[in-house]
Amino acid sequence: MNYKETLEYLLLKLPVFENVGAGAIKSGLLNITLLCEALGNPQNKFKSIHVAGTNGKGSTSHLLASIFISAGYKTGLHTSPHLKSFTERFKINGESASEDSVVEFVEKHRLLIENIKPSFFEISVALAFDYFANQHVDIAVIEVGLGGRLDSTNIITPILSIITNIGYDHVAILGDSLKKIATEKAGIIKPNIPVVISEFQLEINDVFLSKADECNSDIYFASDKFSVKSVQFKEGRRVVDVYHESKLLYKSLVLDLLGEYQLKNVIGVLQAVKILNDLGIFILEKNVRAGIENCCKITNFKGRWSELQKNPTVIADIAHNYEGLTESINQINKYQFDNLVFILGFVRDKDVRKIMTLLPITANYYFCQPSTPRALPVTELTAIAHEFGLNSKSYTNVNEALRYVLENSGTNDFIYIGGSTFVLSDITEI
Repeated sequence: MNYKETLEYLLLKLPVFENVGAGAIKSGLLNITLLCEALGNPQNKFKSIHVAGTNGKGSTSHLLASIFISAGYKTGLHTSPHLKSFTERFKINGESASEDSVVEFVEKHRLLIENIKPSFFEISVALAFDYFANQHVDIAVIEVGLGGRLDSTNIITPILSIITNIGYDHVAILGDSLKKIATEKAGIIKPNIPVVISEFQLEINDVFLSKADECNSDIYFASDKFSVKSVQFKEGRRVVDVYHESKLLYKSLVLDLLGEYQLKNVIGVLQAVKILNDLGIFILEKNVRAGIENCCKITNFKGRWSELQKNPTVIADIAHNYEGLTESINQINKYQFDNLVFILGFVRDKDVRKIMTLLPITANYYFCQPSTPRALPVTELTAIAHEFGLNSKSYTNVNEALRYVLENSGTNDFIYIGGSTFVLSDITEI
C-alpha cells in the first residue's frame, strides 16, 4: 500500500473518534498494552513528559517541546488530533514523521493490528512510541488524547506529569461534574513522579492533592509560585514579565503564542522547567526564551490564536468548548474594531446552547459545517442561534463563509474562526 491507501485502510478498519465520537473508544488499556508488548514496549526506551487537561494541553506540549529543542535535546512530540496530515501527530524536533514511516509501520504490523483490533487512536499512540524509540529521541512530550486515566498514552511512566486546566468537555465520557472530570485527568499521576498543576481551581484542588498523596508524588501548583504580567506587544508578539515567589525571574519574555490565555500555560511550563533542572534535564534561561519566543516556528504549531491576515484581522483559534471560547471572547474584547464577525462550526457532542450564551448579540455570525461525520448540521446550528437572537447566515463550509466575509468586510473589522478543530482543518490557507 502507498500512504493514501495505508491511511484509508486504518480509517476504514479501525474506529475513529474524530468520525464517530465515543463509539470509537476502546475502554481500558488492554489493547495498547498488547500492542506495545508486541513492539517490545518502546514507550520505556525514552524519557517522557505526560500532559493532560481540558484546555491548554496542546499549547503546553508544544511549548515544552520547543524549549527542549532549543536546549539541544532530540525531542519527540505526540499530539492529537491533527489539522492537515496524520503525520503531524508524530514530530521529532518539529518535523512531522514521513509518510513512508507510517506505511512501513502498518505493513510490518498489519497482522498484529488485525488480531488486536485497536482503535485508530490506539494504533497512532503505538506508532508514536515505536517511532520515537527507533529514532532514539532524548525525550518525548506526550499529550493525552482524552481524559487521562484510561487514555492510551497512560501506559508511559514519565519523569514529570502536567495537568493544565479542567473544564466541561466530553462529559458523556468523562463525567458531568468538574470533580469527575478532574478524577479522570488525575489518573495520569504516577507513584513517586512529580506533577505540575498549571491552573489552580478551588473546586477540584482536593482531587489532585488526594491523588498525589496516594501516589506519594510531589505536587506543584504553578500559580502559587509564578505570576505573569503582560507588558506590551512588540512586532506582533506579546512581551511579559514573569515573577517567581514575587521576584522578577524573566524580564521581557517574548511569546509568539498570542492568546492571553497562554499565560496560564506559560507558568505551568516554567514550573516544569524548574523541576526538570532539578531532575538533571538541564535547560538554560536562553533555551527557555528561545523556545517560548519561537514555539510556532520551531514546532510548526498552528491553530492557537493564529493570525491569518491583517486589515481586516482574521484569527483562527481551536477553542471548541465553553471554557476555551470564554477565554477567546475575553481576548477579542481587548481589540479595537468596527465590526465583529464570527465564523463557527461545531461537532454534535458540544453544549452549543451553553456556548451561545457567551456570544455577543451585536456580532454577525456565519455558520458552517465541518467535514466530519460528527458535525452538527449547519441547519441545526442556525436554528439554535435563532433562539438566542443572533444575526446569522449559513454556509456549507468554512472557506465559502470566509470568502464571503472577506469580500464584505472593512479593513478595521475583526473576524474570528473557530468552534472546532475540524473547522480549522478545513481552512485552505492555514
